[in-house]
Amino acid sequence: MRMRRKPNLTSRTERCAHLLVENPKELRGHWLAEHNAQSDISANELHVELGCGKGQFTVETAKNEPGALLIALEKISNVLVIALERTEQAELQNVRYLNKLADYLDTYFADNEVDRIYINFCDPWPANRHKKRRLTGEIFLNLYKKVLRPGGEIHFKTDNLPLFEFSLIEFERCGFAVSQVTRNLHEYGSVGVMTDYEKKFHDQGVPINRCVAGTEHK
Repeated sequence: MRMRRKPNLTSRTERCAHLLVENPKELRGHWLAEHNAQSDISANELHVELGCGKGQFTVETAKNEPGALLIALEKISNVLVIALERTEQAELQNVRYLNKLADYLDTYFADNEVDRIYINFCDPWPANRHKKRRLTGEIFLNLYKKVLRPGGEIHFKTDNLPLFEFSLIEFERCGFAVSQVTRNLHEYGSVGVMTDYEKKFHDQGVPINRCVAGTEHK
């Protein structure tokens, strides 16, 4: 079932056009340099969020980390416009958005350019025949290894335990060092910035799984 187009989507997106990067290939390898040349606050790290949804996590994370430039990807325009408007309202300088798929991440970012990748509550693609589509599967992990710098990290959260267990195996199999593993992140109180989905799941008593997967230092 296709999502119905939001009213005034084009005009709402155009009002936030300065936050949306139409051709990320032009900035490949130069994200931080371009940002620092135009911003009042310099960034020394490049972070990427895959599937930012309505931008709750994006906005709050950017507020907490002014020294990082956060590039958030979201393929659904109806959802992305809300993230754009939230960022505009917060007057943040260190966030940019791509209305793009993660499949071509290495065309948006150069080798060793990214310090951190956030993957929050991605589609679990539960059928075994669809496992190649999982954002924590081998195909995507090899893509992340290209753009992550040595010592870079993937921060992963999901409510789906089978996906989490699959991901732990895939991370290690693809050469990532896994740490900070928890299967009930908020057991003793809320931890860190929550996404919109995460807040809903937490309120319903659904355990949140989280881990960090790191690349090797050279």
